[in-house]
Amino acid sequence: MGLLRLSSSVGADADVTNNMRLHMSTTAAALRLPRTEYITRSVRTRRPAAPLRTFEVAGLNPDNTLNVASYRAPASPLFESAFSAFARGVVLHGPNGGIAIEDLQPGDWLNTSTGQPAQVVWIGSSSFVPADAGRRMPLVRIMADSFGLTRPGSFVTVGPGARLLQTPPKLRGTTGGAPMLTPASAFIDNVNVIEIVPPTPIRLFHICLSRHAAVDVGGIEMETYHPGMSAMRQVTHAERDLFLSMFPHITHATDFGPLAHPRAPEPETVA
Repeated sequence: MGLLRLSSSVGADADVTNNMRLHMSTTAAALRLPRTEYITRSVRTRRPAAPLRTFEVAGLNPDNTLNVASYRAPASPLFESAFSAFARGVVLHGPNGGIAIEDLQPGDWLNTSTGQPAQVVWIGSSSFVPADAGRRMPLVRIMADSFGLTRPGSFVTVGPGARLLQTPPKLRGTTGGAPMLTPASAFIDNVNVIEIVPPTPIRLFHICLSRHAAVDVGGIEMETYHPGMSAMRQVTHAERDLFLSMFPHITHATDFGPLAHPRAPEPETVA
């Protein structure tokens, strides 16, 4: 009985049903069209979000108490350059001898290129996968004696955020003999300085001292962290505020102070 009623109902109301379906389809299409156009415009103007990375920080507060924190932040050049200078095992030298980067603590003292030691006030670190196809980040290995006898004394492995206090050959005639802070990648010659791309995660570090400086790393002088004078001009206010919050001794970008040495232009391959 139910089936019979359904069949007769379909026969009797077919025109009404079809008209209702047509009306509903037309109405839905009319409603969807502006929304589709809006979504398309939104996607076209939205800036792709950078993937997030975990950054670990240990630093001194202004009152010299220890501040240890972990942050999730964009894996963008501003953030990554602050955490990607020295590979695990790199030895830095202070008044009391050498100390591996992974054993360094805020409050320790390191020798600088001026001859006066300076205090470590901040250490940042993060894990990177250099061979990651989507985020390829080659390391640089500097072999022993690359820049002269015991410079360095043994090989040193650094990340893309590392700079040496060494003028590149092509700029030596323009500096009047003054050394420049130059990205380590600028010295790659595939003999003394080579690129390596480990397939497994690598822990990289960077440090801030009480003032910007070049420190003794295995016999060569390398830069401590400084964002530069224009690094934060191309980021949003939210990204800038998050970045500065990672440095407990910093309130404003100018608190990083002046650069200890001029910087050489970065090669195109360096982000």
